[in-house]
Amino acid sequence: MSANKELQQGYSAYSTSLDQTSLLNRLIVAMEKGELTDELLEHMPELNEAKKLNDKLKYRMSILEKSIADQASQNKKNGVKTVVPVSSGPNAAPMEKKVKKDGKTGGAPPKQAKKIDYVTVEDYGSSILGRLQSLFKRAISEAFPGLDAPLLLAETPNPQFGDYQCTSAMPIAAKLKINGISKKPAEVGREINAKLPENIDFVERIVVLPAGFINIFLNTDYIRRQVSLLASKGISLPKVAKKRVLVDFSSPNIAKEMHVGHLRSTIIGDSICRLFEAVGFDVLRVNHIGDWGTQFGMLIAHLYDRFPNFLNQLPDISDLQAFYKESKKRFDEDESFKKRAYECVVKLQSHDGDIVKAWNTICDVSKKYNQIVYDYLDIKIKDVGESFYQDKMVDLVKWIKQNKPEMLREEDGRQIMFPSGCDVPLTVVKSDGGFTYDTSDLAALKYRMLEEKCDWNIYVVDAGQSLHLETVYAAGRDFGWYDESKQRVEHVGFGLVLGDDKKKFKTRSGETVRLLDLLSEGVKRATEKLKEKKRDEVMTEEELSTARDAVAFGCVKYADLSHTRTQDYVFSFDRMLDDRGNTAVYLLYAYARIRSIVRKSGVNDAQLAEYISNTPVLPLNHPAELKLARHLLKLSDCILLVLDSLMLHQVCDYVYQLATLFHDFYNECYVIEKIGDEPTVVHFHRLALCEVTANIISTCFKILGIREVPKM
Repeated sequence: MSANKELQQGYSAYSTSLDQTSLLNRLIVAMEKGELTDELLEHMPELNEAKKLNDKLKYRMSILEKSIADQASQNKKNGVKTVVPVSSGPNAAPMEKKVKKDGKTGGAPPKQAKKIDYVTVEDYGSSILGRLQSLFKRAISEAFPGLDAPLLLAETPNPQFGDYQCTSAMPIAAKLKINGISKKPAEVGREINAKLPENIDFVERIVVLPAGFINIFLNTDYIRRQVSLLASKGISLPKVAKKRVLVDFSSPNIAKEMHVGHLRSTIIGDSICRLFEAVGFDVLRVNHIGDWGTQFGMLIAHLYDRFPNFLNQLPDISDLQAFYKESKKRFDEDESFKKRAYECVVKLQSHDGDIVKAWNTICDVSKKYNQIVYDYLDIKIKDVGESFYQDKMVDLVKWIKQNKPEMLREEDGRQIMFPSGCDVPLTVVKSDGGFTYDTSDLAALKYRMLEEKCDWNIYVVDAGQSLHLETVYAAGRDFGWYDESKQRVEHVGFGLVLGDDKKKFKTRSGETVRLLDLLSEGVKRATEKLKEKKRDEVMTEEELSTARDAVAFGCVKYADLSHTRTQDYVFSFDRMLDDRGNTAVYLLYAYARIRSIVRKSGVNDAQLAEYISNTPVLPLNHPAELKLARHLLKLSDCILLVLDSLMLHQVCDYVYQLATLFHDFYNECYVIEKIGDEPTVVHFHRLALCEVTANIISTCFKILGIREVPKM
């Protein structure tokens, strides 16, 4: 390189550094003034997204405020008194707040101000990002004790700046300046770097830029060694402290067939359970079915009329939905039937023998249909329904009156309570002495935390239940049933399943789509897809059947899990069954292809194991090999991320990227090489890379609940 060229590059680097410093100063000034400049929003995409969300919320608030004002005006004209909170100031006691008669005032309890790390890592395994975060968190804490400093550390999109980059220096410098301490981001970056261990086995070097950014370059030999360990010892996940976890999911109602509305809770809940089980948690899979209530009176009365011999023979109710509608129609139109229905409810609540048998019969028929869906989707779950908590609700009310009587207040004959920070009350006892869903959910929370002694209690319920559940959780904290700094009680909410018209997914006639019909359609479409690919010509009947079910049910699961769960998504078999892009079909083909490469190599398991045993460090030198190897090591980081977020799309993103990187690797690197008349050469280190990749895809499939098939 000529001296002139070196000077030009040096000047370019210096100029870039000056530009970065100038930019940094402008960003710091904007943050100090609280000005959301276009430049600041451009360089802080998370802040930009937050601003957009805030603007939307402001717009919605203005609509709500106008609506409230209009309603108040209308109430005044009609002579209706509007009850408002006694005080809306910061010192107003939550117990003194009042609500309208319908209890619809809004206002969720405040969530914890600081994020709590519920996952305790004992061994990071092959994790790199997790280990880096732990090291940098400690270094920042030691460099700036007492400062609530953010940790911003992520992969770099440009290899010129290393593999990972810590960008915490800039916001730390801004915080220090607010506290009267003037330090440039570069100085902050150097101080953080000084607190890091001198020798980090997986890091080659660390560079602090003039703008304060800390670039981390990984040790390539470390990557080779770690992938070699995955090849020799198998896939291992990070070791985390064991937890007793209850996951409440699926939760259909008895006497109503499962429909598309149960799809997301069932799929997401099962996958969360699989994740927890994969890291060694003690998992309780709970189905909080709707198996109690006044509707059972009309169902039991109808059962007596339609199937009088039900006590001796389980009735053949082929269409459960029709049975429910028939009983409802009679209840609405026939006064004598309605009277009998109410009598059945009273007898059920007093545990009359024959009536309880009738109730069990209806439950058994309903559960039989539910089990077909669960078998299709490989779901394991234990029914612990509302009936289980009937006696516990009585005990709950006694417990509150004995231990926290000040929490209850009477209003219009009801016993209600306002948990801390909540504007919406929970109705514990109705004016007629009966119980509500609030009572049932409080009893369930108490039982799970105090008797089941759960460390984590996860509710996989649609987003519309957020306010209700957060209010129940707030009550649990007030009652002292759990400490949120140590025990995780969380609502895992999700959006809707939409049709092509972007409305709730329904049949053409406007009916709710039954899950059995939906899954049967999936089997039909998967069969057509495989025949279109002429797989029926090269696969046995058993292989074709196995592949068909893997595609049919896997595509439905993956389409759900690959979307951010808090958002709605459009259900489309055409997109789900596309073998291009981020779909289960693409991944199943990729997995089968990798297994096929290993089979076609002619190398058996023993031969490959012997090579790996004799080669402690795989000779990975090609850029495509190393790029694939780096991603293989990110599995542990992905698992730790999802344990914290409970966002399963992050597993889907990881495995999809792994499949595409393998595709790139296979296009650039021969695994089995044939040149002219020379004997076929098998590159064993690349074959080992194929095996590790397939095993990691298999691990992800198990978490996502997708059946793996070695041949497609």
